[in-house]
Amino acid sequence: MNKKYLVDLNEDERRELERIVRAGKHNARKIGWAHALLKAAEGWQDEKIAEALRLSLPTVQRIRQRFVEEGLAVALGSRSHQPRPYLQRLDGKQEARLVALACSQPPEGHRRWTLRLLADKIVELQVVEQVSYQTVRRVLKKHFETVAG
Repeated sequence: MNKKYLVDLNEDERRELERIVRAGKHNARKIGWAHALLKAAEGWQDEKIAEALRLSLPTVQRIRQRFVEEGLAVALGSRSHQPRPYLQRLDGKQEARLVALACSQPPEGHRRWTLRLLADKIVELQVVEQVSYQTVRRVLKKHFETVAG
């Protein structure tokens, strides 16, 4: 079976994984993932690793992929290392443009601005490349709490 993500450990990585497994001072998830990487390096198939370590098959595949693409630290890291679709925050000028837009007349055919309409409009006006409606919500909430408070 051809694997896209082959785990090839160097001596330092192998020693680190074995230390994590032996010490038992890490959380169970990290120890299990370390075991999975060691088994993958020994040539075990993902299905066998998942069965032996009681992990789901997608988890084993994801650990293998993270190791190959991003290294040992990320592969053993928490879920917080997963990329988020909208990491861009608005700076002061962009926030000001958003608030001004929210205070303006809504587009024709709409009684008021919605978060999604605002997000689409500031992208259309090329204020930002992309923005989620949740970012728009947070900015407006912050601004209007300051004004009301």
